[in-house]
Amino acid sequence: MDYQRIAYLSECLTPERKELFERVLEDRTRYLTVVLEDIFQPQNASAVLRSVDCFGVQDVHVIENRNEFTVDREVAMGASKWLSVHKYTGEEHNSLNAIRHLREQGYRIVATTPHEGDTNLEEFDLEKGKCALIFGTELTGISEVVQNEADEFLKIPMHGFTESFNISVSAAIILHHLTFLMRGNPAIDWKLSEEEKAAIKLSWIRRTLKRSELLEQRYEELKKEGKL
Repeated sequence: MDYQRIAYLSECLTPERKELFERVLEDRTRYLTVVLEDIFQPQNASAVLRSVDCFGVQDVHVIENRNEFTVDREVAMGASKWLSVHKYTGEEHNSLNAIRHLREQGYRIVATTPHEGDTNLEEFDLEKGKCALIFGTELTGISEVVQNEADEFLKIPMHGFTESFNISVSAAIILHHLTFLMRGNPAIDWKLSEEEKAAIKLSWIRRTLKRSELLEQRYEELKKEGKL
């Protein structure tokens, strides 16, 4: 990681923005991640992104099988600017590719849907390891691939006539509960590493500064001249 580059670009930020970046990074996590499979309603997609950012989760994995993932900027309120969004699209097995990639990163695959042998949200064991929470399409839920590949199934207890919450509401409820438990449990190592913080901070700076590529070009010139 080029920490000198980060320091150079940070000089162009206001003190308030630098302090905000540091404060948010301290609460950011990759212990939990959200996977959205074939979401087609922009308002739902955007609301989920907003919740992900608000609860301090850094990564969102987007699977596009039949539906293209689009964001309603008014609903998202700029949340996607601060998130690391990973897309799986254009392949025959997008859902399976996403699951394999997440497993390689040490995530257990948790499908959020009523299922035989599922676990109520309040009883879910976070200490077992990192979790990739998969939310399915608005009409049919998770795909058969996810049902077959999931390590665990998680549900929100329901006490009314309606069978399920809207996907954006489900994501917010689950993230609120799990991030609250995560941050209050000293046995869970949920914080980002210093290198992860630096990489994310660099991406935020680039998205914040106008014509950041010109500043980086100047940085490279100064470095070659031995002035940095």
